[in-house]
Amino acid sequence: MNIPVYNAKGEKTSRVKVDDSVFKIEPNEDVVYRAVLAEMTNSRQGTHSTKTRSEVRGGGRKPWRQKGSGKARAGTIRSPIWRGGGVVFGPKPRDYKNRLPKRMKQLARRSALSQRVKEQAVYVIDEMIIGDPKTKDFRKLLQGLGIDEKKVTVLVGEMETNLSLSARNMPNVFLIPAADASTYDLLDCEAVLFDKAGIKKLSDQLAVN
Repeated sequence: MNIPVYNAKGEKTSRVKVDDSVFKIEPNEDVVYRAVLAEMTNSRQGTHSTKTRSEVRGGGRKPWRQKGSGKARAGTIRSPIWRGGGVVFGPKPRDYKNRLPKRMKQLARRSALSQRVKEQAVYVIDEMIIGDPKTKDFRKLLQGLGIDEKKVTVLVGEMETNLSLSARNMPNVFLIPAADASTYDLLDCEAVLFDKAGIKKLSDQLAVN
């Protein structure tokens, strides 16, 4: 299939040919769900931790005698029912890794891209070259395409310093190399903006031979 290519002013200049097996398939919602769940789960550090009654400080002796004080029996101040005591069944460090087969991850990305094309949320620009590292220059580029007010994932063939510096101050823009785009990156936006090199690289990477 062919996707329109725009220049920096938002004018159509040509069309780029991409692989139908990447941008024109029936999206598999179940695989997309599994891929996004795995990506979000794998981003968790798993360093959360609480102290049990054996780890909190103090409690080396019985706080008062067993009988005669009129108070409830107590063996240690580290009891979970005491303020400052240990935590029962609290979180402990763990590994949240959720591994998916490579083919399933690729299918999820192809499904996400095909869905974006159906929604007419994919834009391709000739070149994404910024002369000086200025945010206003990059904003003008987005304004030309009419997506400056949208949440945009920008996928480029090669990361360029001036472009990275120009885009980093825009809270609605997420810039990454096209080859590194995950399923979540493709879905967590209102528009996907490629440069010509980026869309060709991703198309070649995910194409089904």
